[in-house]
Amino acid sequence: MMLRCCSQRVECIENPRRFMKLVCQQTDLNSKLSLLSRVVPSNPTHPVLANVLLTAQPDRLGLTVFDLSLGIQVWIAAGVEETGSLTLPTRFLNDIVSRLPSCEIEIKTDDTAVELNYDSGHYQMQGLAAEEFPGLPNLDDIPALDLPTDIFLEGLQATLFAASTDESKQILTGLHLNTSESGFEFATTDGHRLAIANFPDLVTADPMTMTMPAKALRELERMLGRVGAEVALRFDTNQAIFELTGEQGTERLSCRLLEGQYPAYPQLVPKQFERQVTVDRQMLLSSVDRIAVLAARKNNIIRLKLDSEAQQVALSAEAPELGMGEERLSAQISGEDLDIAFNVKYLSDGLKAMSAQEVQLQMNSATMPAVLSPLSGRQITYLIMPIQIRS
Repeated sequence: MMLRCCSQRVECIENPRRFMKLVCQQTDLNSKLSLLSRVVPSNPTHPVLANVLLTAQPDRLGLTVFDLSLGIQVWIAAGVEETGSLTLPTRFLNDIVSRLPSCEIEIKTDDTAVELNYDSGHYQMQGLAAEEFPGLPNLDDIPALDLPTDIFLEGLQATLFAASTDESKQILTGLHLNTSESGFEFATTDGHRLAIANFPDLVTADPMTMTMPAKALRELERMLGRVGAEVALRFDTNQAIFELTGEQGTERLSCRLLEGQYPAYPQLVPKQFERQVTVDRQMLLSSVDRIAVLAARKNNIIRLKLDSEAQQVALSAEAPELGMGEERLSAQISGEDLDIAFNVKYLSDGLKAMSAQEVQLQMNSATMPAVLSPLSGRQITYLIMPIQIRS
């Protein structure tokens, strides 16, 4: 049975040639396969979904994976003698190619039989016909929205880490993108923390709102960081397609949008704060990471004590069977003293997502949300729920 994409608009594979012959570089093929093998399902609903589609065109080789929800298509330079297409097991092919030396690789196919040759060896493997592979979604009839690569990548880096990994809360496993006259806004939350990044200098004519799977956007983040290409976004009510234009042509990542109402997260951010702490970001992060050695061995709790008179923050954690640790940092503190605790990983993640020299931590009480934000650069709001301290 041939698989078909749930979307009504797909790129069909019609009468593919099953005989192809090409030569490509091991380094090029290896880098792309390592990316694609990450998103191939471990237990696919159909064998062909575990395969990568190889498409040989003049001067280039296309590689495509698609699980009916997330799809990626990339290209590498190749000397193509015979054009055609065929699918091969993605992880098996990646395991072989990743262990080959840096050299030229020749790929030859005869129907669904494949031969891979290099300087001092050769491998044979069996593939599946290209026409069994589902077509990627196609939204070419929808106008593309051009996105500044550096800004979009910055938005992903500032928020993706806070998305939930709990599939039972599917809407929280996505990144919520909202555009208006005020600019672009990226937001993620897992119910314990919330990351918001605002880009007022990035404005679109028509407002839009969508929630995209964080899993797909993490792969897009890797592609943007490596390719450095121009990015265009096409979307409808069901899916989004990112097109990266580079030297080898247009690479694509398609993903199904998440259904459901995203939480009204702006209402979660307090409007006023009774306490504010300004501190050097790198010094605070280094102290948090050292204290985390103890915190991770007990309950992942790090304790912060604000001393407004001494203008210091004391960070501490303890593991009764091992010991305890405490570090003190100079800080600018306004408001009364406070003893508050956080999940050490959540606090560390927020600090790592920022690049400013100084950050500000704003709080009201030991049981109310705290907000971490940089004092310079992009407008980033990182809300983190404290952990109740029991004496």
